[in-house]
Amino acid sequence: MALNNSLLGWRRLVIDVYNDYNYYLDLAVPPGGPTTLVFFTNKPRKRNIEALKTVLRNAPISSRNQMVKDAALNVVMQVLLSMKSSQIEEAVNALDRDHLDILMKYIYRGFETPSEGSSGQLLAWHEKVHAVAGVGCIVRVLTDKKRV
Repeated sequence: MALNNSLLGWRRLVIDVYNDYNYYLDLAVPPGGPTTLVFFTNKPRKRNIEALKTVLRNAPISSRNQMVKDAALNVVMQVLLSMKSSQIEEAVNALDRDHLDILMKYIYRGFETPSEGSSGQLLAWHEKVHAVAGVGCIVRVLTDKKRV
C-alpha cells in the first residue's frame, strides 16, 4: 500500500528559502504593511543592487511618521553597509538621478547616527555618488524640505 503524500504534508516546507543566494531584510512597519522584503536571485552581486533600488524606490519621503522613516533608514543602512567596496561604483551607476538624490539623503542621515565602522563606508558611498551626480545632488539634498 502506497503512502498518501497529501496526508504527510509533502513539500509544505519550501526549502528554497534556505539557499545562500536568497536575501532577506527585515523592516518593521505599521500593521497592514509589508514586514519583510525578499529578494530572490542567483547572482549574489546583483542582489545587493536590486535591494538598494527597491529600498530607494519605496523610500517614505512624504511620510510624517518618524518610526517608519527610522525603520527605512535601518534597512538602507543594512544594504549600504553589506556591500563590498568594489560593488559601490556599480551600484551607483545603476541608479537614476532621483534615486541618487534619495541615496545622498540617506547617506547624510546615516552620518547623523554613526555606528561602528559606518562612517568610512558612508564616506566611500558619498564619494561615488558625488562623482556620478556632481555637486548638484548635494545642493538638491541640502535644500530639499522633504527628509528621509
